[in-house]
Amino acid sequence: MKLTWNGHSCFSFDTDEGVVVFDPYETDYVPGLHLPQLAGDAVLCSHSHEDHGYAEGVLQTRRLPGFTVETLHTFHDGAQGSLRGENTIHVVQAGNYRLAHLGDLGHVLTQEQVKAMGKIDALLVPVGGYYTIDAEQAKQVCDQLQPKVIFPMHYRKGNIGFDLIAEPEAFLNLFDHVTTVLGHTVELTDDLSGVVMFEHPRQ
Repeated sequence: MKLTWNGHSCFSFDTDEGVVVFDPYETDYVPGLHLPQLAGDAVLCSHSHEDHGYAEGVLQTRRLPGFTVETLHTFHDGAQGSLRGENTIHVVQAGNYRLAHLGDLGHVLTQEQVKAMGKIDALLVPVGGYYTIDAEQAKQVCDQLQPKVIFPMHYRKGNIGFDLIAEPEAFLNLFDHVTTVLGHTVELTDDLSGVVMFEHPRQ
């Protein structure tokens, strides 16, 4: 199985049981990014904002995927959703592998939420702050869930991304093991661990 970063918080998770696309953004809505042509057996959106909820921008197949999807209700902010609304965490299980996409999570998790998510192999976590949790809060969530491999998302890199969110260095500096992957796709192998950064998104 493999994971492809399509920019911002949009990923494609390609498994033997099917392909899922997470949080596609409207074309040219995120500064510096253009949504590539994507296809999937399922499209999962954490919420309906333009930079996460553009399901119609993905070609959906007619195949019934074999993976399972679990959802967890959370909030887009630290004020019970009163500022930015609700957020849905999606956990996809393909075979024995569990991948969680946190969407625009705006708070650290409760003990009940951590228990509900269970064992997580790969975690896709926002780190840019302002609209989501910031670097230190993201580190807390990673410590709560203890995934094997962590993929930061929803950050700015130079003039790519929203200017109000931070670059990823503050988050990366909190970890001892950071790997940079050339390109935009990585194989999810047993050897892959720690924090993994993509060199650039798929264009």
